[in-house]
Amino acid sequence: MARTDISSSGEESAPIAINYSSINEALTDDELRMILSKIEDNKDKEVFGLVCKRWLHLQSTERKKLCVRAGLHMLQRMAARFSRVVELDLAQSVSRSFFPGVTDSDLSVIASGFPSLRVLNLSDCRGITDAGMTAIGSGLHSLQSLDVSCCRKLTDKGLSVVAEGCNGLRSLHLSGCKLITDKLLGILSKNCHNLETLSLQGCTKITDAGLSILVSGCKQIKYLDICKCSNVGDSGICSVSKVCSSSLRTLMLLDCSQVGDQSILSLARLCKNLETLIIGGCLSITDESIMLLSNSCSQSLKRLRMDWCLKITDSSVNSVLSKCQNLEEIDIGCCNLVTDAAFEGLLLSQGCAMRLKILKVSNCPEITVAGISMIADSCKNLEYLDLRSCPHVTQAGFEEAGIQLPECCKVNFTGSLTEPDILP
Repeated sequence: MARTDISSSGEESAPIAINYSSINEALTDDELRMILSKIEDNKDKEVFGLVCKRWLHLQSTERKKLCVRAGLHMLQRMAARFSRVVELDLAQSVSRSFFPGVTDSDLSVIASGFPSLRVLNLSDCRGITDAGMTAIGSGLHSLQSLDVSCCRKLTDKGLSVVAEGCNGLRSLHLSGCKLITDKLLGILSKNCHNLETLSLQGCTKITDAGLSILVSGCKQIKYLDICKCSNVGDSGICSVSKVCSSSLRTLMLLDCSQVGDQSILSLARLCKNLETLIIGGCLSITDESIMLLSNSCSQSLKRLRMDWCLKITDSSVNSVLSKCQNLEEIDIGCCNLVTDAAFEGLLLSQGCAMRLKILKVSNCPEITVAGISMIADSCKNLEYLDLRSCPHVTQAGFEEAGIQLPECCKVNFTGSLTEPDILP
């Protein structure tokens, strides 16, 4: 193919021959990889691989993330093709419960075939056992994040091999793994000193002693979920707040019935960077600790869930709303003692009033339209308001009072709207 150029004098110059098929000869693999790295859209990256076999090979070897549902033989082929993958998502969808899911044999292939893997999601893969975890711990020494939530056959035995073999682990999700005990926390403490995120929701065999052992070695915990751990109480939480005082950002204690004021007072005194606190269902928590928390974490606290904290009154809610300048979400559902006076704090706080996005007050029998009117007048960026089962606040009364909320705000009167999942 020839191209004719026009000179500055307007005359045609001699044709220049261009061989468009020579691009593979002109560009090295490194240069093609550099081009591929500049492509941001995933679909465009896939098109890159359709040019020729060489480009397909480069596109495959440079791929970093895979989200697949594959059997043993397909995993073997994928391991050969995508040799540099660092993130692999094999999570089992609840809606696909008919799918047999990942097996221990699959995990053996993954452990040997993806040596660069750093992130592995196996949540809801309920067929895997300690044998599969042993393969992962023995083969994936660069692993930094593992999610085996709801893999209910797993025990301390298999997960201990992971802790010992993957000592660079930063994130570990074990929610619903009900067979694990304090023994595993001890092994994590000895081997995984960089651990930052740990989810133990529903692991009912975990105790205060286990948490104390955990933080003796894992001193940089940022995110800790021990919701529904019924054997955890004030002693364990105080150990966490003392050791991880500067790092702790999120603490989730939903339905931890043994957690009381002592835990919250410890957090208030030590954890000045706390951003998210979930204490819903902690029935013995009172105004005393919440008011101190609102003072101590006035600049950091963004999300607070304390539904079913039946001893909470207007005093603590008012304190939170008036002092926590960066608060974005709060849930006080089923707090029977809370009245309209709780929202007077919004009138005193420009920071919270302007930043508050989600407010849940469902099943609060003392709240009326007058209280909701204060919310509407103050919270100009509110996105979701939960008013379910508030007997004195109906949609008709809401409209009759002429309450005007931001256009983007969804109001839930009956439970018909999908709730935001930011506060779990």
